[in-house]
Amino acid sequence: MLNPQRGFHTYYIYIITNEYRSSFYIGVTNNLKQRLLKHKENIDQKVNTFAAKYNIKFLVYYEKFTWIHEAIAREKELKKWRREKKIELIKNYNPNFDFLNFHFE
Repeated sequence: MLNPQRGFHTYYIYIITNEYRSSFYIGVTNNLKQRLLKHKENIDQKVNTFAAKYNIKFLVYYEKFTWIHEAIAREKELKKWRREKKIELIKNYNPNFDFLNFHFE
């Protein structure tokens, strides 16, 4: 018998930024709380990553998906966008460009 719950998971694509909202990082994960903590740890430990280099740790946008292939496809799509289009997406979802990390604490 086919199990309807089989393969059911939650995946996120997310956009994080720095304090000045001047640089963006787009990623995909199945545990957004844990991934945000990892970004912060990398900054604190001065790990050589793009996000750590630019102090990028503040969540400003995210989307949920059930299937990983859909999340990865969306991540790839957003990464191709020009900066202005990314900012428009963020502002449509989060008009004040607030930091949303508290949703995953």
